[in-house]
Amino acid sequence: MKSLFVGNMSFQTTESELRELFAPFGQVTRVHMAMDRETGRARGFAFIEMPNDAEAAAAMTALDGKEVGGRNLKVNEARAADATVFRMKITVSRRASRANRAGSYPFPWVGWDGRGQGPRRTLL
Repeated sequence: MKSLFVGNMSFQTTESELRELFAPFGQVTRVHMAMDRETGRARGFAFIEMPNDAEAAAAMTALDGKEVGGRNLKVNEARAADATVFRMKITVSRRASRANRAGSYPFPWVGWDGRGQGPRRTLL
């Protein structure tokens, strides 16, 4: 099983279009497009899983740099860190939103500690 990272995609690209793009090279078992939580729009990258390593390598060499939707695709073998990048960004954005809520408490000495670890209580 080989996982491919597809980057620099148009925001209008759909999962079915990606499936059709990779289908001539072999079976596609999974397509995962990263979506923005607030807008529901694609974030411009996806992960494709193919069961056969040789087919995945053929797809990677043929589609890397190919123009789709007005943009040149970047197709690489996905690394373990690539699969968790968007999870890390979500965690950071949650912590930032908690920090932004610090001023919304009725008492100025109570707020979030900025590390996402709970309330902060200090005396003025």
